[in-house]
Amino acid sequence: MKNILLIGGSHGIGLEIAKNLSSNHNIIVASRTDEHLTDLNVKHISFDALTDTLDLNELPEVIDGFVYCPGSINLKPFKNLKMEQFQEDMDINYLKMVKVFQTVLPKLLQSSEASVVLFSSVAASTGMPFHSSIAGAKAAVEGFAKSIAAEFAPKMRVNVIAPSITNTSLADKFLNSDVKTERAAERHPLKKVGQPQDIAQMAQFLLSENASWISGQIFHVDGGMSTLQT
Repeated sequence: MKNILLIGGSHGIGLEIAKNLSSNHNIIVASRTDEHLTDLNVKHISFDALTDTLDLNELPEVIDGFVYCPGSINLKPFKNLKMEQFQEDMDINYLKMVKVFQTVLPKLLQSSEASVVLFSSVAASTGMPFHSSIAGAKAAVEGFAKSIAAEFAPKMRVNVIAPSITNTSLADKFLNSDVKTERAAERHPLKKVGQPQDIAQMAQFLLSENASWISGQIFHVDGGMSTLQT
């Protein structure tokens, strides 16, 4: 049974990961709320990635899995973006992730099979208008993951999941009507938007022994958007 730390696991993709893993592993969810966790066998730590420092005393001595879920979707024309918005996207998606990772690194290194799962976006590798801020922040995540995967191999595996739009509260303003959802689906070769479970299943795989020969990879779980033209 592994000790797996989810940063931001009380809703959306993080919650689905917690649901998938909680029956077989010790799951610690560090998030602002626990409203959807009460029926799950998980430990909750009140934590805001933007403002708080993670208390190591609340964590086990060994962490076998680490997943950082917080993110943002800030889509605007470049001319309308202010530097503060670039900084905000970089903070939540990249810099705060680095801070938490540094904090828990000693506990990850105590594991014989540590696995780290981070999140990027299809926009980091596929040029898309109005995505300059989030694409830049997520590209930083991808570069960081590859470097860290090399630095800590073979002790630790580090991989990234790069979804397209997924039906979570974060994307609600883009999917809050049947018309918007249909239009979003039509942009993808598989003609549907992602569901949290689509992404959670990939994370579950990457955290498992079944992925023991996989590290430093970017997995595009994106309905074919990044590679297919239809």
